[in-house]
Amino acid sequence: MFKKRAGKKTYDKENKKPVIKASICNGEQVAGFKDIHTGTFEEVMLIKSPKDLQKFKEDYGISGDIEKIY
Repeated sequence: MFKKRAGKKTYDKENKKPVIKASICNGEQVAGFKDIHTGTFEEVMLIKSPKDLQKFKEDYGISGDIEKIY
């Protein structure tokens, strides 16, 4: 009855880059985008498994490796 919309999400590719913010204490990982100019991080989704990371990449059309920040 209620379905999610299919389609790619977008982000500002000129001013932001995709990163994984990882905690060195508990290993928690959050996918999001880091502003190139200010360094601020915008959280998008929690990464619990490789499947979650693949979904993040597919949703935003990201290919290749994503930088990890701590």
